[in-house]
Amino acid sequence: MRGVKGWYNFGSFSFDPVPFMAVILIVVLSKYFSRYHVEIYRFRHIFFSGIYVLMPAVLIFLQPDLGSTLILIFLWVGIVILSGVKLSHFLILILVFSLIFIISWAFILKDYQKQRFISFLNPQIDEMGISWNINQSKIAIGSGGLLGKGIGKGSQSQYGFLPEAHTDFIFSALAEETGLLGVSVLFFVFLILLFKIIKIALNSKNNFVRLFASGFAFLLFSQIFINIGMSLGLLPIVGISLPLVSYGGSQLLALYSGLGLLQSMKING
Repeated sequence: MRGVKGWYNFGSFSFDPVPFMAVILIVVLSKYFSRYHVEIYRFRHIFFSGIYVLMPAVLIFLQPDLGSTLILIFLWVGIVILSGVKLSHFLILILVFSLIFIISWAFILKDYQKQRFISFLNPQIDEMGISWNINQSKIAIGSGGLLGKGIGKGSQSQYGFLPEAHTDFIFSALAEETGLLGVSVLFFVFLILLFKIIKIALNSKNNFVRLFASGFAFLLFSQIFINIGMSLGLLPIVGISLPLVSYGGSQLLALYSGLGLLQSMKING
């Protein structure tokens, strides 16, 4: 899949383990922080929890899959913050990640990954090359207008001008074909879903359930925010699909599994 080697192929069936890894990490981190909740002020718990994320994050980065790696890191940081980390420890995390980014830019990131950041900062630098994707995405979104061009009638998405219209840039395709009205409905559905998940977290008296629900909500929100942000040109293109909307059975099954766990926790208290 676009050079990523983390997919498993079984005949005509393809399987991506990364979405399931994200859900499993939420379970593991929620269990860890709920167990040591009274000791969260100790920095060693943040360090040891980071090891759980570091191992799969490195393997995913080597696929290479920068977007999924960032999601796992954001997920860990989100759960750490929700666990009640001290402000000083949070500032240390920001400093560490800043240093990691500088080192990665200088020695680790590949040229095409750097070009994505460069095209984000300057979309006009190479309009027929590295800036093509983001420029076509903006054109598709802008051409949708209020009501859109109609399902299956978007020129950008249907004639191949918009790359990955069914996965990474599906938001742009939806905006072109359904317009502001369709996008507003999509936002409303996402808000309802996130509200329901957060409500489970707020009403739960169990630390594990509270952290799992909060972590799952953070996972959905971060993917939605990054996908729509990169479609609008507000964030660099890192290859993050739109949850429950983009084509892909593995992610859909993983998110449904997470929602199923949430429902079970809600019912069983």
